[in-house]
Amino acid sequence: MYLKLIACEVAIREIGFVAAHSSHMIDLEFLPVGHHDQPKVGHADLQARVNAIPAGRYDGILIGYGICNAMLDNLGTPHTPLIIPRAHDCITLLLGSRQRYQEVFNACPGTYYFSAGWLEFRHRKARANGEPPPTENVAEQMAPFSMAKDYAALVAKYGEDNARYLLEVSQTWLQNYRRGMLIRFDFDQKLQLREKVAKICRTQGWTMDELAGDLRLLQNWVDGSWNESDFLIVPPGHAVYPAHQDHIIEARPMAQNL
Repeated sequence: MYLKLIACEVAIREIGFVAAHSSHMIDLEFLPVGHHDQPKVGHADLQARVNAIPAGRYDGILIGYGICNAMLDNLGTPHTPLIIPRAHDCITLLLGSRQRYQEVFNACPGTYYFSAGWLEFRHRKARANGEPPPTENVAEQMAPFSMAKDYAALVAKYGEDNARYLLEVSQTWLQNYRRGMLIRFDFDQKLQLREKVAKICRTQGWTMDELAGDLRLLQNWVDGSWNESDFLIVPPGHAVYPAHQDHIIEARPMAQNL
């Protein structure tokens, strides 16, 4: 088969690895990790790229996203099937199945997950936005408001006291975490990921742990082993719609999503 793959750059190493081991020809394209922060922009970019694919060029379009802030909602395909892993987010892709993700989540609640892509592309994201290099303070990187970029604008709009309050509230989500978990693969041993995550965890006051990743789901995806339990195949004229159940997403005719 000749396949088109469009995915988030946060998984570029893992997807590159499995694509190199696939017997199919795969045309790879990666979109900015910053789309997660602006899902409407991300959705529009993803849809535009799907629409730009000529009819008949590929046997299928592999979409490398989980639900990811509703980026996939109403993503439609005019002529070429979409193949999408049934995953809430990229952690499922890196752990091999949503069942394993749930097991790990249940065993280690309050865990923040790190991967090679998360650690590398936060630097690329900062550079693209003209921001200083990221620090080890996760709150400053992941909160809706950036201390470095947005604080002055918030002060100008709401006043200093209200701006400070908005920043504090936006970072309360971090209080739910107590542990940092690095997802490791054999091919990332030279990247000094453990040292980077250990530094972040010390800054946050978290304990640190490591977990072996599993490329089984991603490998099946690029190999064309698309069982219904793990993958949604969206036929032409249909779009992605949240299922709100174990299957996570489903396909419906585009007319039902207008």
